[in-house]
Amino acid sequence: MKDRISRRGFILRGVLGGAAVTVGIPILDAFLDENGAAFAATLGGGSLPVRFGTWFWGCGMIPERWVPQKAGANYDLPPQLEPIRAVQQHVSVLSGFDVMLDGKANLPHISGNTGVRTGEAVDTWQAIKAPTFDILISDAIGSGSYFRALDLSLDGNPQTSYSFRNGSSINASVPSPVELYEKVFGADFHDPNKADFKPDPKFMVRKSVLSGVAEQRRALLAKVGSADRIRLDQYFTSVREMEDKLALQLQKPPPAEACVRPNAPVPIKGDITDIGVRKANHKLMTQLLGMALACNQTRVFNMNFDTAAAELRRAGDTTGYHQSTHEELVDRSLGYQPTVDRFAVGSMEAWADFVQTLGDIKEGAGTLLDNLLVVAHSEVSFAKNHDVAGIPVMLAGRAGGRVKPGLHVKGSGEPISRIGLTAQQIMGVPVDSWGGGAMRSNRSVSEILV
Repeated sequence: MKDRISRRGFILRGVLGGAAVTVGIPILDAFLDENGAAFAATLGGGSLPVRFGTWFWGCGMIPERWVPQKAGANYDLPPQLEPIRAVQQHVSVLSGFDVMLDGKANLPHISGNTGVRTGEAVDTWQAIKAPTFDILISDAIGSGSYFRALDLSLDGNPQTSYSFRNGSSINASVPSPVELYEKVFGADFHDPNKADFKPDPKFMVRKSVLSGVAEQRRALLAKVGSADRIRLDQYFTSVREMEDKLALQLQKPPPAEACVRPNAPVPIKGDITDIGVRKANHKLMTQLLGMALACNQTRVFNMNFDTAAAELRRAGDTTGYHQSTHEELVDRSLGYQPTVDRFAVGSMEAWADFVQTLGDIKEGAGTLLDNLLVVAHSEVSFAKNHDVAGIPVMLAGRAGGRVKPGLHVKGSGEPISRIGLTAQQIMGVPVDSWGGGAMRSNRSVSEILV
């Protein structure tokens, strides 16, 4: 039988300033016997920061109506890309980059998404091991702001998230503009441009509690097995993030010229699956996100306009977006599925509005978008057959002058992991290659780099 640590190990105890402090820890394998029974039996200021984000939409596109024919600058806009015309100079289109399955089955709405975000295709959630690239970037740049990252969904479900350290550690999303406002601009928000600043004593107490057990934490990590060390590392990562938040609450935030505390949003009534209602909520969420970035509340975000297996509907339609991709007949006179096409165009309208909203926020000599890199992607390519070859990807922003926007880059069947690798390198992650199996790559997308 393996050695077990006493259940008293559920509490880390320390001393700070002569006072005893305690911090609870999660359930570990080391507390259990082989059947998990032991625990059950005993229960009782400087330059402008460069930010990074992702923007997700579901069910891909219709290739002949989305993929430009011309490569490079001034690329043509097929019908499904027509909505981005006003922001085309800010947006690069990356087409023809593939998720390579390495002999695995294509698990619809999972294989493609995880392939884009982790650089390796899987056919079960349990097989996901690598962190998504937003997590790797957040680890590199996220600690200087109050929220290491903001995960946002527009479907009202906090479980809609494609950001994770592994398949069992998925980040919950903020599911509405109202909840985002309360999270970011609620009672704990400090306006960085106000002259007066007085730290709240409650944060001093809480920071002391979290800081007083560092030695015990190190000792515990030395005692447990590898699985428990992974679990504890995830847990203490969240503790460290809380410590960073509390530390920031004790300091006057540096001035942020573009920061203006927004008014609380008025909830938009209606069916949240209706694409018109969704786009209106998305507009509110984007405006709040823009101010969160401008006020240095976060430097990393994930915006989910829709879900994988998109559930969007239009008023009067008998079927929704995803169902239509499977059931709608191809119109012989048009050569494509018209309902599916309308939803894809609607998604691109929302994306264009997202880019425009962030581009309208003045920051320094330019705009917020100049100091931002956004990777927008779907989880399939051709909506009708849910293919994962040629998954559509777009980039927006200049990343502080590191990126050339407004280009069309043709991938020609190359691994889509090249995009994730490039994004990490742009954001300063020290990585030379990335991905797994056939998608392991050491080649950046050099066409977009300054």
